[in-house]
Amino acid sequence: MVPVLSRHIDESERVDTAKGAATSEAGAPLSTRLQGFNLFIVGFLVLFLELACIRWFAAHVIFLQFFTNVVLIACFLGMSCGCLAANRRQDWLARFPLLALGTMLAAVSVLVVYYLWGSLAVDVGNQMNPQEVFFGADRRIQDLAKFVVPIDLIAALFFVLIALLFVGLGQVLGRAFNAYPNRVLGYTLNIGGSLAGIVAFSAGSFAQASPACWFLIGLAGVAYLLHQSRRLTWPRALALTGVLGLVAVPVFNLLHPYTETRWSPYYAIVYDRARHAIDANAIGHQDIVPFEGVTKGPAYSLIHLLQRHSGGKPFQDVLIIGAGAGNDIAHALRFGVSRIDAVEIDPVIQDLGIRNHPSRPYQSSHVVRHLDDGRHFLRTTNHKYDLVVYGLVDSLILHSSYANIRLESYLFTEEAFADVQRVLKPGGIFVMYNYFRQGWIVHRVADMAETVFNRPPIVVNLPYRKTLRPDDTSSRFTVVIAGDTRAIAEAFRRHGVFWLNRVPTENLRLNGFALRRETLPRGQWTPIAPTTLMPERETLLPASDDWPFPYLRGKLIPTLTVRSVLVLGLLGVSMIYFFLPKVRVQMHGRMFFLGAGFLLLETKAVVQLALLFGSTWLVNSLVFFTILVMILLANVYVLKAPAARLAWHYAGLLFLLGAGVLIPLEMFWGGRILWRYAAPCALVLGPMFFAGVIFTRSFREAADPDQALGSNIAGSVVGGLTEPLSLILGFRHLLLVAMVFYVLSAWVPSSGGSRR
Repeated sequence: MVPVLSRHIDESERVDTAKGAATSEAGAPLSTRLQGFNLFIVGFLVLFLELACIRWFAAHVIFLQFFTNVVLIACFLGMSCGCLAANRRQDWLARFPLLALGTMLAAVSVLVVYYLWGSLAVDVGNQMNPQEVFFGADRRIQDLAKFVVPIDLIAALFFVLIALLFVGLGQVLGRAFNAYPNRVLGYTLNIGGSLAGIVAFSAGSFAQASPACWFLIGLAGVAYLLHQSRRLTWPRALALTGVLGLVAVPVFNLLHPYTETRWSPYYAIVYDRARHAIDANAIGHQDIVPFEGVTKGPAYSLIHLLQRHSGGKPFQDVLIIGAGAGNDIAHALRFGVSRIDAVEIDPVIQDLGIRNHPSRPYQSSHVVRHLDDGRHFLRTTNHKYDLVVYGLVDSLILHSSYANIRLESYLFTEEAFADVQRVLKPGGIFVMYNYFRQGWIVHRVADMAETVFNRPPIVVNLPYRKTLRPDDTSSRFTVVIAGDTRAIAEAFRRHGVFWLNRVPTENLRLNGFALRRETLPRGQWTPIAPTTLMPERETLLPASDDWPFPYLRGKLIPTLTVRSVLVLGLLGVSMIYFFLPKVRVQMHGRMFFLGAGFLLLETKAVVQLALLFGSTWLVNSLVFFTILVMILLANVYVLKAPAARLAWHYAGLLFLLGAGVLIPLEMFWGGRILWRYAAPCALVLGPMFFAGVIFTRSFREAADPDQALGSNIAGSVVGGLTEPLSLILGFRHLLLVAMVFYVLSAWVPSSGGSRR
């Protein structure tokens, strides 16, 4: 049976179709052609503004960048509520200008208050003893701030505000579908608009356009729709202008003088010219550190010094993943490296290094620049290296808003370490370093390295730390050295300590293994020695390509995530209840479950194709573009074969989903191009076609298109809220949840409608 949601009938709010339909400036109903154009333009605006909001709010609402799926689900929720309220008198698009202005002001206020009020901290899952680590979210908690606000409270506030922004566009969409005679063709127009939206936003990302450009396009579209319905009044026009002016204000520059702000496809990058510091989305990310004339950054030279003074062969071919602004490159060049492949994913950070690094490392003829995802480069290069370096690879953002993985997550899996081993020459060394924050992260990384390289790695802490347990908080700079470490290990065994000077140039003159504490030259010296990793009481699961969560303590859903899902779920149900028509309404069960299942299909496609082609923004854009093309092909198929039986399409869908569960992606790594790329793409994208056919047929047969579409998008919200199950199941077995949703969609009746 389909669940029935009922509310009391309020005669003052009962709206007939004529009153709920969109009208032209003259007050007459819009023509079919204009309604079709509205379907296209709303498809464009929804996708374009959704991407713009994800980017902008992640940069301005502190730490929301780790939870951009909140913004994505809020956009879906608002669209669903708008479709459900398509026949109401209230015009929520007319409220968009003031809602947008208020929401943007709230975001800027949060940023300004956080920066100017040092006693305020945001708690992101208790980063002093976390179940999941978020780099950069622990600083003020450690300073014992007087006022602590939980991130889930901030996320809930903006979840509601952003959802309300999209209600008006959902209303326009629902009304246009109600008025358009050919529902499948109308949906095709809507998907065409979405394709245009993703192409336009991707072009803006490539050009590194600012938010003023994004929102100028989006707000112009909203203004057109308001003008079309005779609701573009002067106050609303002024409010839209205020929104545009607000997003154009360089807030980061006002908070920090002598800075410049640039928008990469990933972050708002703020460069402090005086301090040579780079912030990403309002969090300190990295500094530009020259080799000469400074008293910082000697750790960049550490592996070269250890190799030289332990009697090892100097490195000639080096791969640096996470080359950033070029600090690792500058130090490697001073040790006579012949070739450096410098891989950096962010074009703006790389460009800042090219233009501003005093040592000019990127300009060296020995350096080959690569703008690529590190894991993708590892899998596709045929070059061999003496040294592979992970240089502070700690992105401060999710890979996409569909899954809880970060840009670098696929670098810290056992399969990634095996890729490193493949590109190393005999006797090669693999080094990774960072402020890993927690002892269990260091243990996990070291255990995976030992498994892959068949030798315990050398773990070094700066300053020196004798032992490290999984439960220890590790705020120190930690270096993990794997591969052929025999010479370095023997040097430590014979000498005990290696002495490192704070001034990088001083380390070139002396052998740190030969120095003794009592005879140290003048200067600031730090003792370096291996840290003993104490046995853990728990079994730390290795991260894998199917479970790429190196910063999650185990297969669990963190308390923060559980709490957030409950809060957002309650808010979502409340908003849908508020916007449901005040008549007896039968939910479109099939459309609801189709939406939930398809969201999980999109999640699996995004993460699996990112592993195949790289985690860059361009790959993400191409994945979403391809998904929309598959939906478009499904629409064309339904138009050409309207009588095709759904049972066969359900069978094909469930067969491909089952194959996706059973077949690991790594089995495609070998072989020729068709096997390596075409086969996994077919396995990932094939279900999209069958799911699209089922959706389009069900949508065509639904009694009320606005209610059907609203139910479908509401199901997407539920799908988004179930995505955290991947933290337990992994991404392959997340398809089992999708299969459950699709089986439920086949079981419930195919359509429903308002019982008036």
